[in-house]
Amino acid sequence: MARVLFINGGSEGHVNPTIGVVQELISRGEEVVYFTIEHFRERIEKTGAKVRTINSEKFLKAFISGGRNNLLERINGLLYTADVMIPDVLEQIEGEHFDYIIHDSMFGCGRLLAQILNLPAITSCTSFAEREASFDKMLEQLSNKIPQKTFDEYQRLIAMVKGKYSVEIHSPYEVFCNPAPLTIVYTTKEFQPFGEDFDKTYKFVGPSIISRQTHENFDFTALERKSPIYISLGTVFNQAIDFYKRCFEAFGNTEHIVVMSIGEKVQQSDLGKIPENFIVKNYVPQTEVLKLTQLFITHGGMNSVHEGLYYGVPLIVIPQSADQPVIANKVANIGAGIQLKMESLTANQLSESADYVLNEPLFYKAAAKMKESLQKSVGYQQAADMIFRFMRQYDI
Repeated sequence: MARVLFINGGSEGHVNPTIGVVQELISRGEEVVYFTIEHFRERIEKTGAKVRTINSEKFLKAFISGGRNNLLERINGLLYTADVMIPDVLEQIEGEHFDYIIHDSMFGCGRLLAQILNLPAITSCTSFAEREASFDKMLEQLSNKIPQKTFDEYQRLIAMVKGKYSVEIHSPYEVFCNPAPLTIVYTTKEFQPFGEDFDKTYKFVGPSIISRQTHENFDFTALERKSPIYISLGTVFNQAIDFYKRCFEAFGNTEHIVVMSIGEKVQQSDLGKIPENFIVKNYVPQTEVLKLTQLFITHGGMNSVHEGLYYGVPLIVIPQSADQPVIANKVANIGAGIQLKMESLTANQLSESADYVLNEPLFYKAAAKMKESLQKSVGYQQAADMIFRFMRQYDI
């Protein structure tokens, strides 16, 4: 039995794909110590892992302090989090032994901690993977729009990190993508843009999907009678009251049964009169609802898109931020759905787009093809297989 240090951030999209992996590792005899925020404690403890927490407010404040105007500012924000994550983690694990580390590809200074602790490292990549050459090219193309003071701050920060922790940072790519000798990517090579360009250190294991429990009771009776439309903007950028009301206008009092998840920051009372054919909840058991869904209207987060396609559901993707526009483009390119823009979205456009997808067999054919590919990938089991193969290489 080996002892694993798992470092992650505080986001549903980064935590949820790892839950099945942690369960699988523990079932095979590993001991896992998992760092995340308090919000995810119960969810991770149910896997059998030992949970340690970081201060989410300090982490977020440090990350945002780098700025949000361009890619390098976000990289600087990640470097600011080093002074939150590194001392906190080192203090909490003082005197403990670990055999290897698994860290998130974006959050938690995982690569730096791996160097400090001198541990074999594995990257957990919950978004699309990024090669160094393409990342450097993208940053170079953006460089003329980035102020010199931002570059100067980056240089100051990497010097600060080196001085404090005796670790080297060779490029912005290392900060943003946390590369390691093995990278577990929770998608298939077919869905990954330019998937054939990645070397053997990248293992595309497919989505790591397990049923997620919610605290709310959910009556599936109405859904079993008629396949519904399911609407969700995820767990971060979901304070979209105008959008939810637009959905009421588009689908209210139609033949459709509509399930709409609105998150914890919006209350049903904020939405006014809810049409009788709508089921509105703060949370729904998404994977279970998708098994019965005819169309998924989503923000395009990697988890949500994977879960929709895993059950063969065509998508209307309305991207909000981050990698969601790229994911939306990929969905459209494989023919499993269409992309709409939130800024110009009208109720009429939403209604017409839904009718178009619902009545076009090619979308269902493409989604069914992706379903076959994703379900064949057995994500978290394959991830554990790759991790154990990696350990054998390091005589762990």
